[in-house]
Amino acid sequence: MEIKASIKNYRSTPRKARLLADFVRGKDVQKAIAELKFTNKKASEGLIKLLKSAVANAENNHSVTSPLFVKEIRVDEGASLKRFRAGSNGRALPFKRRLSNISVTLAEKVIKAEN
Repeated sequence: MEIKASIKNYRSTPRKARLLADFVRGKDVQKAIAELKFTNKKASEGLIKLLKSAVANAENNHSVTSPLFVKEIRVDEGASLKRFRAGSNGRALPFKRRLSNISVTLAEKVIKAEN
């Protein structure tokens, strides 16, 4: 069974959030949350909340209590806030504050019985 959760327009650039997404992909959920707590990146807060939300979805909506792992995590570009910064000679220089759409899919760990 697959459990999904997502965040829309999270205030972190997709490029920086993808570093953490690659870091937790394929790991056990509890281990991923523990490692993200000690990561010195802004996007780690949002990913922790997202993983906890997905675990809550698994427990409440699907009654899953077995160990879960991060099957898929995807960081896409969200909307961009267009802003201006002061430039030389009284000019205004445009720049974009980029936002991220992050989605995660969790799956149950299959424990193989040894014969």
